[in-house]
Amino acid sequence: MAELSPLRRRMIEDMTVRNLSPATQRSYLHAVAKFSRFFGRSPDRLGLEDVRAFQVHLVSTGISWPSLNQTVCALRFFYGVTLGHGEIPERIPYAREPRKLPVVLSADEVVRFLEAVASLKSRAALTTAYAAGLRVSEVVALRVGDVDSGRMVIRVEHGKGGKDRYVMLSAQLLGILRTYWRLARPEHWLFPGREASKPIDVQVLHAACRSARAAAGLDKRVTVHTLRHSFATHLLESGTDIRIIQVLLGHANLSTTARYTQVSNGLIRRTESPLDRLALEVVPPA
Repeated sequence: MAELSPLRRRMIEDMTVRNLSPATQRSYLHAVAKFSRFFGRSPDRLGLEDVRAFQVHLVSTGISWPSLNQTVCALRFFYGVTLGHGEIPERIPYAREPRKLPVVLSADEVVRFLEAVASLKSRAALTTAYAAGLRVSEVVALRVGDVDSGRMVIRVEHGKGGKDRYVMLSAQLLGILRTYWRLARPEHWLFPGREASKPIDVQVLHAACRSARAAAGLDKRVTVHTLRHSFATHLLESGTDIRIIQVLLGHANLSTTARYTQVSNGLIRRTESPLDRLALEVVPPA
């Protein structure tokens, strides 16, 4: 294994003392390394104009807005924390992501989708994602010991922002996971990869989503995150307080959770129009 450069080691230490999650650390290191390779120079010898040129390059490749902003986060951390150039991060702009309403499946579509997942392990993992509203990174990181049937909760460690939280464990999900455990016998990781010592790869679940969507004949684009969106929207439509949904999803800001009110057809149907309170004659007098 190649020895770490002093600069890379310092960045790792900076991220570790700030308790950044392992996934965030890997993402930041990958982004800075990619930035360095693009110019063929050490990143500490590159400046703001280089950052701007790199951003323009990334946009030209068709990179997604979330991925572009993840790179921005990494470079702002690298320059502001590791290099100690406090004036630079604020001059590295985030991309303004177009606000789109999340894709949401109906309850019937969720059933059709999950029943179309061919693999037992992938079906159990994707069912867990929907039942608990988990991100894909949180699903793959679950361990057998995180399922607490006594308290009917699932412990999620190192969620977004490195935060731990508890999410709901429904009676039906517990039954599904018990059946899965009896058949698959996972030991450490709840959803192990090909090597039992490693968790299932997120790409396996992404591929399972694509196959199940086609098999179920769904027109909507379905990802693991679509199941999370559907979880939140279905809770909202059943009358769950939005602040509880915020906690379950692990959102730092209520405004992030509030966007689900824009796709909740149940709430729209239950909201009375002010017109309904008026005694109005439709036909004008002759």
